Amino acid sequence: MNYQDRWLLPVGITEALPEEAAVLETLRRRFIDLFARWGYRLVIPPMIEYVESLLPPESGRNLELQTFKFTDQVNGRTLGIRADMTPQVARIDAHHLHSNAPNRLCYLGTVLHSRPHSLASSRSPMQMGAELYGYAGIAADAEIIHLMLAMLAEMGLTDFCVDIGHVRIYHALVEAAQLTPAQQNSLLAAMKRKAPQEVELELAQSGVDTPLRELLLALLDLNGEATILTEARQRLARAPAAVHQALDELETLYQKLPPSENYTYHFDLAESRGYRYHNGIIFAVYIDGQGQAIAKGGRYDGLCRYYGRDRAATGFSTNLRLLSTLAANVPTETKTAIFAPALDDPQLSQFIHHLRASGETVIQELPGQQGDADALGCQRYVHCVAGTWQVKNSTKESS
Repeated sequence: MNYQDRWLLPVGITEALPEEAAVLETLRRRFIDLFARWGYRLVIPPMIEYVESLLPPESGRNLELQTFKFTDQVNGRTLGIRADMTPQVARIDAHHLHSNAPNRLCYLGTVLHSRPHSLASSRSPMQMGAELYGYAGIAADAEIIHLMLAMLAEMGLTDFCVDIGHVRIYHALVEAAQLTPAQQNSLLAAMKRKAPQEVELELAQSGVDTPLRELLLALLDLNGEATILTEARQRLARAPAAVHQALDELETLYQKLPPSENYTYHFDLAESRGYRYHNGIIFAVYIDGQGQAIAKGGRYDGLCRYYGRDRAATGFSTNLRLLSTLAANVPTETKTAIFAPALDDPQLSQFIHHLRASGETVIQELPGQQGDADALGCQRYVHCVAGTWQVKNSTKESS
């Protein structure tokens, strides 16, 4: 009989064996506890929802393509398996948590993608994130970035780059150019490729006047350390007022961020990730050896309106599976398991109960089982000395 087909997992679908699962669980506990210390309450959204809830218009075509859909056998409506938990958390804030005060929520769960983002990427990442609702000021953006940095510090990560942008800069210039939707799409694609010649060609073909064309082209050069914001003031002096307001927000944000000792801040004014989803400050964390951001987020005030409440919102998300591969020296347990013999002894049973109640892991031998204490990874064992059960650090048989 060929068992290969029964062992094979779908492309991009992953599972966690005991060692990896222990690391994932350790990080999960650390991060959820960290979020709680900052006031972020845990929510657990459902795995499936009606597609109308999972796919707000602001989420874009890509999320729709990534969502598995099927028919609800109860009522015939179309269901979806979540590909992103952010809309779910926004729905929870809008529908269930009726408060005008700032609301802090965090979450963790497996999401499912219909296709991988890249050749080696997972289709079943463990999405974890934190969201702050109900406050439109820069202090909220700064807090979310600070929390993300605290999460990375919790796992001992250093030598990464925090890339920061503001989509309203690009929004304002494109709006001033009065481009058609098709022209906007073509220009956006060229901007994402950071291709000046392509951008210039798109602008010329779209009939954008020279002064505005120069402003859009300047965005491609305006990236680097925080000093680039001063240069941006000069090169974008003739830009609409919304651009200068966005620059003010970036400068205010930088003043509120923690000092970068083991990482760097990088500003990119041409960054247009989530152009139709985000409406303010955006950010992402990159590290050498990874072709994708290991954490990202930004402001998305328009999403909550879809669920019935016009709430400001900002947050970040990450893939816990990816972070677990980058974490430095994650201790998964402080003590090894204790091996107990297969004896029907009330005193032994009471001793085992006491050990487990005190937090020890005790594996009791099954009668006639294969494999000894070493095979089960136990470096300590229960041994009877003068009628008293004790824990020994050797796996030698008792006399």
